[in-house]
Amino acid sequence: MDTRRVTGVGAAALLAAVLCGCDSSDESVTTPGLEAHGTVLTTVKPTRQDLSNQISLAGSVTINPVFGIVAPTDGELRYLDKQPSKVPAVRPKWVATVWDSDGAPRRVMIPQGSMLAGRLMDDRADVTAGMPIISAKHSGYGIVAEIDSAQAYRISGAITNVRAQIKNGPGPFACTALGTIAALPAGSIPEPPPPTTEPTTGASGAPPVAQPPTQEDTGGGNEGSEATGMRLVCAPPGGVKLINGAQVTLQVVTAKASKVMVLPVEAVAGVQGKGKVDIVGADQQRKTVDVVLGLTDGKVVQIKSGLKGDETIAVPGPDLPAAEPGAEGDGGKGPNG
Repeated sequence: MDTRRVTGVGAAALLAAVLCGCDSSDESVTTPGLEAHGTVLTTVKPTRQDLSNQISLAGSVTINPVFGIVAPTDGELRYLDKQPSKVPAVRPKWVATVWDSDGAPRRVMIPQGSMLAGRLMDDRADVTAGMPIISAKHSGYGIVAEIDSAQAYRISGAITNVRAQIKNGPGPFACTALGTIAALPAGSIPEPPPPTTEPTTGASGAPPVAQPPTQEDTGGGNEGSEATGMRLVCAPPGGVKLINGAQVTLQVVTAKASKVMVLPVEAVAGVQGKGKVDIVGADQQRKTVDVVLGLTDGKVVQIKSGLKGDETIAVPGPDLPAAEPGAEGDGGKGPNG
């Protein structure tokens, strides 16, 4: 018997067994270099830092931009000025009063360097705090940035700092925010009474022309401020060279916080108010917990509560659950429709 032939057959059989992975005692083989399915590979820990909520807006240099002044409190509105201004106010100017429920007057002022442009509500109308009631016109150059509703809720009532950078021009420089960002309806100003003169007899002896009677101001009118979209209007400082129509980037700081706990936005599900994160345990298993969110600069988000600060957090964060089939608003479809 040829032992070389037997040895060759045995070696071939052994090689075939290795190549096919045949092993009666272990039916699965783990691929070297790869972790088991579901293992969390990327994690972060909360850190602390100073944080400011900033929003960038695209704007432009505009001549005599219109902005809105809001009611300072709930109450009855009464106007002082009956006609639009022709000359910019040399100091803050009192133009209306809102009488609150206790009968206390609250003055409504337009800022220095502005003119009354229009009424946005009827005289003696009931108004609520924060409602645009007067439109004013800034005299000279201003910067106007249109905003959408998502930006409006981040900006509204919290503008603490605005800086402007003119494209290929001056900046950055501080820009003073004027009035409200709310959209302004079309306003009205009463027509001025027509001029009256003493009737005289013309040189031709023709009878005098009768002058129309002076009409009493009833609060109506036909000319006033135009309807606008939501916008931020700010006044640049003197000495900055401006060109009408030049493009500007506005950096708006709406809030600041010091030494707050933060996580990368990729680790958090949710953007405002309530959110969720996945805590990774020693066994590499995820546990989803609720957190309360605060400020964000687009890179990190403040964790106001829900974490101690020493946890290990998975990246990316958890997926928000899909709506139940047939739930209102989703048409019975999943998140991808």
